[in-house]
Amino acid sequence: MSGTISVMQFGCGPIGCSIVRLAARRVSLSVCGAVDIDPALAGRDLGEVAGAGAGLATAVRSDAQAALAELRPDLVFHTTGSKVADVYDQLALIAAAGANVVSTCEELAFPAYREPELAERLHALALRHGVSILGTGVNPGFLMDTWPLFMSTLCADVRRVRVVRIQDATGRRVPFQRKIGAGMSVAEFDAAVAGGAFGHVGLQESAAMLAAGLGWRLDAISESIEPVLLDRDVRSEHVSVPAGTVAGLKQVAVGTRNGEPAVELEFQAYLGAPRSYETVSLAGTPPLEVTIDGGTPGDTATAAIVVNSAAAVAAAAPGLYSMKDMPVVGCTA
Repeated sequence: MSGTISVMQFGCGPIGCSIVRLAARRVSLSVCGAVDIDPALAGRDLGEVAGAGAGLATAVRSDAQAALAELRPDLVFHTTGSKVADVYDQLALIAAAGANVVSTCEELAFPAYREPELAERLHALALRHGVSILGTGVNPGFLMDTWPLFMSTLCADVRRVRVVRIQDATGRRVPFQRKIGAGMSVAEFDAAVAGGAFGHVGLQESAAMLAAGLGWRLDAISESIEPVLLDRDVRSEHVSVPAGTVAGLKQVAVGTRNGEPAVELEFQAYLGAPRSYETVSLAGTPPLEVTIDGGTPGDTATAAIVVNSAAAVAAAAPGLYSMKDMPVVGCTA
């Protein structure tokens, strides 16, 4: 697709608003509107809601189907949920309207792993309506999957991949701090983990996508989640964590191959972490290790990778994609 890409925002939470602010600054993109289920946002100026200024001259809509039909965007930035099953109907609605999609849905980063049937249906919908669909983000979508896969370009062979991401979550948005359990008691944390709808979503998808990109067939992917407890009080602007209560979490996914660990992804996010960083280590020929000291600002980076992916997704042949299938996406500002 050549020329300016007309984009619509689907979901005006903190990440969605960050995407609007960034997209509004790109001459290659034209923000035509937005939809959100919050009745308090309906009819409000999108520039005001997103903090993007008065130049957008469009309002937030509450009726997604009507907005898609009227605005006819080339591409939709989708930021509403983490699980494919929860957002499938939204994605299907967007595809049926003839719009390409870049979504931050974590499971959509590699939906064939957890939701193979829904992934096939989405791919079929994309083909039928001539659109492209991509799930991406900073994690999953880049730091623990696309980045190590790209690094492997320099290797004659790779035997094992280990990625560690440690985040001081003190400055992250409130929903993220809640997602990692900051401020919970240990009993509350354990109950939430046992309930199955808690923690960072997408770690297993990252392991599966990375393995698929390397041409590996994994035996299995296991995952563990445990609380991070500190012996001192910590607090963010929104959450107070007394010593001995949960400051955040440590989550580890391990993919085995031929009975041995082949992919190890360790994610720690907690208030008061003394150092934020990401390290990717490849055991191969040659062995490689790269560290981003200071860590990657997750919210800013998520908005950036979504907006930076727009042109590649709009130009792609119809279908459902993961980042391993896309050309190298760079900052096109």
